[in-house]
Amino acid sequence: MTATIRDQKNSPNRDPARGIVLVVDDNPANLQVLSSFLDQSSFEVWATRSGEKAIQRLDSDHLPDLILLDVMMPGIDGFETCKHIKSDPRIQDIPIIFMTALSDTTEKIKGLRLGAVDYITKPFQYEEVLVRIEHQLKLRNLTKTLIAKNTELQQAQTQLIQAEKVAALGYLTAGIAHEVNNPINFIAGNLNFVEQYVQEIVDLLKLYQKYLPDPPIEIKNAIQTKDISFLLNDLSKIIQSMQVGTDRVTEIVSSLNKFSRHREAGKKLANLHEGLESTLLILGHRLKANGHCRAIKVIKEYGELPSIECYPGEINQVFMNLICNAVDAIEEIQKNQDFEENSKYLGVIWIKTESIGERVILRIADNGSGISEAEQIKVFDAFYTTKPIGKGTGLGLSISYQIVVKNHHGKLTCHSTQGKGTEFVIELPIQTK
Repeated sequence: MTATIRDQKNSPNRDPARGIVLVVDDNPANLQVLSSFLDQSSFEVWATRSGEKAIQRLDSDHLPDLILLDVMMPGIDGFETCKHIKSDPRIQDIPIIFMTALSDTTEKIKGLRLGAVDYITKPFQYEEVLVRIEHQLKLRNLTKTLIAKNTELQQAQTQLIQAEKVAALGYLTAGIAHEVNNPINFIAGNLNFVEQYVQEIVDLLKLYQKYLPDPPIEIKNAIQTKDISFLLNDLSKIIQSMQVGTDRVTEIVSSLNKFSRHREAGKKLANLHEGLESTLLILGHRLKANGHCRAIKVIKEYGELPSIECYPGEINQVFMNLICNAVDAIEEIQKNQDFEENSKYLGVIWIKTESIGERVILRIADNGSGISEAEQIKVFDAFYTTKPIGKGTGLGLSISYQIVVKNHHGKLTCHSTQGKGTEFVIELPIQTK
C-alpha cells in the first residue's frame, strides 16, 4: 500500500475545542491512517515523520495540545525526543502518548519515567486511541482551568491583603500621628514660655550681680561650685535643642499624615516628591549608621514633575516597599563583609524622577546584593521572597505591582545584576483615562 500524507487544513465543520494533535511516526502508512482518523474525529492534526522534525515543529509560539509519539524511529527515537521536550520549560507540559509495538514492561516504564502520560500499542484500535486522547486532553484542560482559577484566587487574595494592609497602615499612621500630635503640641507650646521665663530669671540674676557684687561667702562658694555662668549658657542651648527636637517630631507627624492620606477617598492630585520625602523621613532611622552598618547615602535627582492623579496613600506604600527593599539589599551586602570590606563599602540609594510626555518616571536603585536572573521572573509573584524566614512576607513587591499596574494603569519593572544592585522603574500616567 502506498500512503500519502495529505495537507492538513482546518475542516469547516471542525470543533476547535477538540484540540491540536501532533502525530510523530516514521511509517507513512501509520501516519496517513492515524491522521485521517483523527481528522475525521474533528481534531486538527499535525503530522511529521521524525523526532528531529517534531522538535523543529515545536519551535514556534503555536503549539499542539497533545503529542502521539512513535518509540522506534531512525535518528532521534521517541525516548530521546520525549526527553528533549520534557527538558524545555516552554513545552514540557504538553502530554505525550507513546505509540509502540513493543510489549516489554521495562520499555513502557522507561517512557513513563521520561514524562509520557500513556501508551498506545500497535496495531491500533482506533476507538481506544480516540478515548485515550480525549481523556488526556480533558485532564490537560482541567489542569489549565485549575491553574487559571488558582491564579485568580491568588490575585484576589493579594488584592484583599493589599486593601487591608493599606487600610491598616493608614489607620496606624493616622492613629500614631493623632496620639503624638497632642502631647508634642503641648510641649512645643510650653517651650516658648519656658524660654521666656528662663530668660527673665537670667536677667534677674544679672541684676543681682550688678547691684550686689559682693554676696556672702556661702553664695560665693555656691557660685564657684555650680559654675553658674556655664549653667546659664548651657541652659539656653538645651532649650534650643528641645525646640529643634519638637520641630522634628512635628515634621514627622506631618509626614505620617501625608503618608497615610487616610481621610482621602478616591484619586487625588498629589505631589510625588512630597510622598518620597515623607517616606524618606519616616525611614530616616534605617538610613543612619549603627553598630553593624555604615550610614546609607541617598542621592536624589528630582526632575520637574506635575501633580498626578492617583491614590496618594497607595503610591506612598510603593515608595516605602521599594526603599525598604533597597535598604535590606544594602544591609545584606554589609552583613556578609568583614570589617575592612565594610569600612570601604558605601551603601547608596539613587532616586531619580522625570516627566516624559503624559507619564512620570521614577527610578529607585541601590548598590546592594542584587537579584538573580531566575529570581527576577518571580519577583512580583505573591508570597515569593528571597529573604530569610521572619524577614519578609513576599507581599511587598506583589502589592506594589498591583498598586502601580492594576490600580493606576502604570508599569513597574525590575532590572538587576546579582552582587551589583537593583533598579525598580515606576511609570505612572499623569491623568487617569
